Amino acid sequence: MLEVSQLAKTYPTVRGPLPILTGVSFSLSRGDAASIMGPSGSGKSTLLYIVGGLEPPTSGKVTLDGADPFALDEKQQAAFRNSQVGFVFQDHLLLPQCTVLENVLVPTLVSASDAAVADRARSLLEQVGLQDRLDHRPAELSGGERQRVALARALIRKPPLVVCDEPTGNLDRGSAEAITSLLFELHEQQNNMLLVVTHNPELANRCPIRYRLDNQKLALASD
Repeated sequence: MLEVSQLAKTYPTVRGPLPILTGVSFSLSRGDAASIMGPSGSGKSTLLYIVGGLEPPTSGKVTLDGADPFALDEKQQAAFRNSQVGFVFQDHLLLPQCTVLENVLVPTLVSASDAAVADRARSLLEQVGLQDRLDHRPAELSGGERQRVALARALIRKPPLVVCDEPTGNLDRGSAEAITSLLFELHEQQNNMLLVVTHNPELANRCPIRYRLDNQKLALASD
């Protein structure tokens, strides 16, 4: 279970503290899918990075299955993110020198890997329609194909939480619809918690739980 309690984030500026998030609270259970929409600059990505353990809050608490990532040291935090959270960003962030298969396997390199892990990577790539692209490098793929690789990479360790920051933001409509369908198909298969930040209403509306972030506050979106 993901629990976010009274989260606040403030950045220091030359003109004084700049509040980004205030009193944000919500929770997700296994199988839940939630979207967050809101104006550009409202703090959606900041909230996602905090929930994913990438950036500490100014105050408040985040726990995932009872563990607080910000109570851990730096090395433990990195291990926590690697095993407990899958990330999909607007820019796929693939390693250009690595093949498709190698990119998917990157999160497994910190632990002893075996043939079963490679088989799982191949299976995920088959599910996203890239079984014929295993040895290709990112430069040889379309934008939609690169995002499919990023999705497979996010799921390779079966994390309980998957967070997506504008996963369709750089894609044409057809590719965006394909990624959206794959995202929810794999979410249902793995029964993870899915949290998506997006400006895409079609993607947001696929989530049974819909939030809006505005004026530093998070609230359930009104239909």
